Amino acid sequence: MEAVLARTPAPLRAVLIKHRELLKFAIVGGTTFLVDNGVWYLLKLTVLEAKPTTAKAIAIIVAAIASYVLNREWSFRTRGGRERTHEAALFFLVSGIAVVVNLIPLYLSRYALHLEVPHVTRLVQEVADFASGSILGMLLAMVFRFWAFKKWVFPDELGERRREHVTRLPR
Repeated sequence: MEAVLARTPAPLRAVLIKHRELLKFAIVGGTTFLVDNGVWYLLKLTVLEAKPTTAKAIAIIVAAIASYVLNREWSFRTRGGRERTHEAALFFLVSGIAVVVNLIPLYLSRYALHLEVPHVTRLVQEVADFASGSILGMLLAMVFRFWAFKKWVFPDELGERRREHVTRLPR
């Protein structure tokens, strides 16, 4: 990250540094987006073909575990300060709520709008699933998670102990 910042023009560098947490959160989000969709499509096109919402829920859980590790150790590494088990419990509680937020558009697409075979073609079903489950649902859940992580899971006012510890570690 530091090497990229060193090559960035000064005005843009100042913006990136100011919004460093958001940028890191977005990179973690992009990574977990790939994990989420990879697991989802693997399950939905194989063992859980008849249960796309269940497949999506499993994929979100796998991605949430990756997200916790990456956010705790990178995005919000200078925040927090709670006991790790308390922090993890809060993280997964927020993530559990985010799973529900993420599933709402997919559920509505499939079961309220009937964008599923035999009502529509397989292509329309897959595009609707991707748009509602992977784009809209994930965006809604991402906004909720960023806000909730900063407010409750990794609050800045508890970060003093972590900042002191992180500044002593080699980068």
